[in-house]
Amino acid sequence: MNNDQRLDVFHQVLYGKKGNQVYAVLDGASIPNLQQLFIEHKVDNICLYRGELEPDLAEMAPYLAHLPPESSFTRLLLQKGWGTHLGIFAISNGDLRTLRMHFRKFLMVWDSEGKPLYFRYYDPRVLRIYLPTCNADELQTVFGPVEAYVLEGETPNKLLRFTFGADGLGKHEITLPEINVV
Repeated sequence: MNNDQRLDVFHQVLYGKKGNQVYAVLDGASIPNLQQLFIEHKVDNICLYRGELEPDLAEMAPYLAHLPPESSFTRLLLQKGWGTHLGIFAISNGDLRTLRMHFRKFLMVWDSEGKPLYFRYYDPRVLRIYLPTCNADELQTVFGPVEAYVLEGETPNKLLRFTFGADGLGKHEITLPEINVV
């Protein structure tokens, strides 16, 4: 199998249904020079944190990015970023603003003593464990305008697609084609 076959699988999962858009919630702490990559690849994006940020925080912050199917940035993420826990993908018919408002809701959670904690749900290692623990009301909140979440499995050759509907949480695991290393 080659990289093109692997990209075909990603594209089928992410872009197979017409009309929906694909977004990524990306971890600035996991992607060196993310803001520069946004500029170079002309990526429509927005920080999930509010206001003017100090440069160090802006570099480490989570960002929401729109991923058109033929974008060079999308290709870069799927070819070089998969397996590095850089973020999660969301399929939705919502726009960037709607999704920003949705994803901002989950940045902070509170422990049993009322202490605020950052919730790094955009790390696929967190989301793939968290979603199956949610009840129906929690899933309704987490999904909101999102039709499906797509993220890395426990190994880089696994892709997970989570959906929520009348039957509850749906989880579909896909084994990705291996990449030929020359």
